[in-house]
Amino acid sequence: MKTSMKGIIYLLIFCLIGEKTFSQTPAPSQYPSPMQEAIRKHERVKQDTIKGRTIEIDDWLSKPVMVYFPDGFRKNKTTDLLIHFHGSGGMVAYAAEKYKGNLVTVTINLGSGSGVYSRAFENAEDFKKLKDNIWELIEKEYGNNKKGNLILSGFSAGYGAIRSILKTAEGFEKVNTVILLDGLHASYIPERKVIAEGGLIDTVSLEPFRIFAELALNPSSGKKFLFSHSEIFPGTFVSTTECAGYLIKSLQLKAQPVLKWGPLGMQQISEVKKGNFEILGYAGNTAPDHVDHFHALYYFLNRVKK
Repeated sequence: MKTSMKGIIYLLIFCLIGEKTFSQTPAPSQYPSPMQEAIRKHERVKQDTIKGRTIEIDDWLSKPVMVYFPDGFRKNKTTDLLIHFHGSGGMVAYAAEKYKGNLVTVTINLGSGSGVYSRAFENAEDFKKLKDNIWELIEKEYGNNKKGNLILSGFSAGYGAIRSILKTAEGFEKVNTVILLDGLHASYIPERKVIAEGGLIDTVSLEPFRIFAELALNPSSGKKFLFSHSEIFPGTFVSTTECAGYLIKSLQLKAQPVLKWGPLGMQQISEVKKGNFEILGYAGNTAPDHVDHFHALYYFLNRVKK
């Protein structure tokens, strides 16, 4: 079959110009659900009840760090330390006020996406320096309190910092408790090819969490792991539900279906618990469902305190 000169020219234009133009169009990072629902209440905590003391530190990280001492903080007592990644400091302060024990909280916001959190703590010395600075501040402000549990919590993209910290010997040893609030993701293999289409989960980035979770199965290890997740499906990377499923399967456990109300109007639909390891699944595929998990930090924090 003969090809006209005009056709060849069009083909060359497409190959040299058109293809380049299309390749420069950025693919969406995820496909957010357009769904809306008005069944669950999506209650929000009241941050205007916070009466404690906040100290803002500008030179510890690339962005200001918020340190909060609750209104009922006691001197010369065993003090737990919560370092939270991603989200309003007011919400973390609320959780501190509701905590059943002596607690200081630190809120860290570094930007969008898990990568910015991961990179901030790739060097083991970065976390050690942060932790030591916090304890020095506590001692300076309130005296030599005995060091209690070190708790890391991450909402959404904040899990990236926790992953990097757990990959270091210092972080893995010193951290007692990990709380993930609808935040644990991975890539598909190949990229963006979902499981339903034959894709696989790139489990390498999940390994630090799996190892920590495996220890939490045995209460004598001193490790605790709680992971809450929604039903949100990003489409371009592994969802929290899929990550939860991987952890459960790799630990040879089985999630049980449940149907009961959770905190702030959340609706729990699944759970798995063994030792100090716990994964709680909640209904919902909307943005408010995602934010629910962060507002419920106070609830999950006291749940692991038991």
